[in-house]
Amino acid sequence: MKKKGFKNILLKNKVSDRVANLQKVGNPRCFETIKIQNRQLQNIAWHNRRFNQTRVDLFGIKEPLLLENLIQIPNDLDVGVFKCRVIYSKEIEKIEFEKYTPRKVQSLKIVECDDIEYSYKYYDRTKLNELFLKKENCDDILIVKNGLLTDTSFANIVFWDEDKWITPSKPLLQGTARSRLLKTRKIFESEITIVDIRKFKKARIINAMNDLNESINISRIE
Repeated sequence: MKKKGFKNILLKNKVSDRVANLQKVGNPRCFETIKIQNRQLQNIAWHNRRFNQTRVDLFGIKEPLLLENLIQIPNDLDVGVFKCRVIYSKEIEKIEFEKYTPRKVQSLKIVECDDIEYSYKYYDRTKLNELFLKKENCDDILIVKNGLLTDTSFANIVFWDEDKWITPSKPLLQGTARSRLLKTRKIFESEITIVDIRKFKKARIINAMNDLNESINISRIE
């Protein structure tokens, strides 16, 4: 690793940020990715929270829905781990399933971008995909916005300081796994700069499909 070493919030944004964001994106499509393990929806309460908050913020829909009442797991879905994707705007557009194949991410390329905006789980990932092309010989990217570390292209990140796991306090997206782990005090948050990376001993990525205890260590950040 070129830079040695590796620095509690619920699902929340400032109202002004939400309004500004809505003006930028117009009428977007969003999605939730939910882990299905042995035919059981995992951590569904956290997905419900983000899903319904997004519906309020972006579409003004205040009547909550429970995703478990909308998702019917197919009879032919074998025991194992699957990914359920719920695509929606003002209404549910599609619910799809696929066998989950973990992405092996062991190296990250630092990419700076001050104008990226992904505070909701938008279906349109054009900007993230453009940044991903800059990963060079690494497996994924680590995005820096306004001098602070945020996320990889598809997951939040956590760093180990020999005492606890720390996650950037200003992520692009407040993921459901991140919010749950903060709430249960298994991770903590702090502002992290590029220089701070050297203070940490290891790093992992987390998202709905890849929990903290399931993630592998990142071996290189450059």
